[in-house]
Amino acid sequence: MRMKIPVYKTWALTLLVTLTIGGVTQAAVKPHGLFTDGAVLQQGIEAPVWGTANDGEKITVKFQVQEVSTVAKDGRWMVKLKPLKPGGPFTMTITGENTVVVNDLLVGEVWVCSGQSNMHFPLKQATTGAAALAACRDSELRLCTVPNAGGPEPLRDVAVQWTECSPTNAADFSAVGYFFGRDLRRARKVPVGLIHASVGGTGVQFWMSWRGIEANPAFHAWVDAGKAAEIKYQAALAKYEQQPWTNTPPKRVERTIGKVYNGMIAPLQPYGIRGVIWFQGESNSTTAQAYTGWFLEMLRGWRADWGIGDFPFLVGQLGPFVTPEIREAQLVCWQKSTNTAMIVSVDCSEGAKEVHFPKKEPVGVRLALAARAVAYGEKVEYSGPIYDSLNIDGNRAILSFKHTGTGLEARDALKGFTIAGADKKFVAATAKIDGDRVVVSSPEVTQPVAVRYGWSTAPELSLYNKNGLPSSPFRTDIP
Repeated sequence: MRMKIPVYKTWALTLLVTLTIGGVTQAAVKPHGLFTDGAVLQQGIEAPVWGTANDGEKITVKFQVQEVSTVAKDGRWMVKLKPLKPGGPFTMTITGENTVVVNDLLVGEVWVCSGQSNMHFPLKQATTGAAALAACRDSELRLCTVPNAGGPEPLRDVAVQWTECSPTNAADFSAVGYFFGRDLRRARKVPVGLIHASVGGTGVQFWMSWRGIEANPAFHAWVDAGKAAEIKYQAALAKYEQQPWTNTPPKRVERTIGKVYNGMIAPLQPYGIRGVIWFQGESNSTTAQAYTGWFLEMLRGWRADWGIGDFPFLVGQLGPFVTPEIREAQLVCWQKSTNTAMIVSVDCSEGAKEVHFPKKEPVGVRLALAARAVAYGEKVEYSGPIYDSLNIDGNRAILSFKHTGTGLEARDALKGFTIAGADKKFVAATAKIDGDRVVVSSPEVTQPVAVRYGWSTAPELSLYNKNGLPSSPFRTDIP
């Protein structure tokens, strides 16, 4: 009896054979695809450098004043450079049975820019894109984009090209990523490298680490469903192969969980990075109740697999025309995680009322503020007012906030507030600023119990702090 090999295992074996032929049996030391001319290495940490070679081949890496050696095992090798100081350009020499020279390397700050369509949105289509492109030339801001890929098993390598930021190279790059990197360069005054890895239309489950999912009992139903679908497919495939002239070829149910992570994030690891900026959630708008658990598992998986601790993870809250519940889920994710931040983007719609709004510069600017505060410890305010607590005083609901900065302010008149009593019938409310608090009331509600602000698919925000940052939409009656 011929042994049937599952399709996903066949795919993985094919990939392994391809990598083996390309990187090991044809000799020669070969660095991982991220180590190409023009790359940026992360400063201040042990920087891993790795690749493929023949078993037993001695590999020596020379960079700056360091020289580190190792021996390839199972066709692979890795060394770690001691913490690097910023600057460049430098040359890296990797020697085994052959020598590879990687030129024009910089050392500075490396960030991954990931998510779905609003992260993918190109600079040339942004509202301020033309002006930004005209002034974007910067030899110490380096860009690379990860090709779209996915599969049932994590890939080990990736083919990318690092380029200097220029009007030609930046035009199709992530607009949010560019504005983030531009402002980070201005603030930190060191080289910055941006690794762009985003795919439109991808739910958060596409970006989850499969190893993490398997290790978490809360997601075993997904694992079991995937295994059951594979067993069903293999049975149908066996039946078809026995009598292909009488049966319809079966269609394999793709396991989308972790698919894009396997193809676009796993192959980047363990490249030295400072952190991640993340703009995603549109595809999960109707599954907001589950998003918090999914996102927190995704975050845990990324950090565990990267192996560099709880690196900063900075989130762009979604803009207009998604459910308010998904924005709330993102807010809760921030509040339930460490070394993270969230910035608001719903005021960036310019009245366009589109999910893919073109006003991307404020998003990148705010994320850069968050990086300066969270990743680098600068004393800067990076968030607008965030609802903290509710007190009831007669017919008045008094709201307190965190991240008030230098004080609260209204853009035009305060609007977007609704209030409800025990019947939970929300009506339009009057709101006014009282120091660092907001007092909300309505003659229709004599005994208020809950307040909501900006609770719609496309709210118009009016509450800011004097640092110019908008308050996140919220409700005090979170289920």
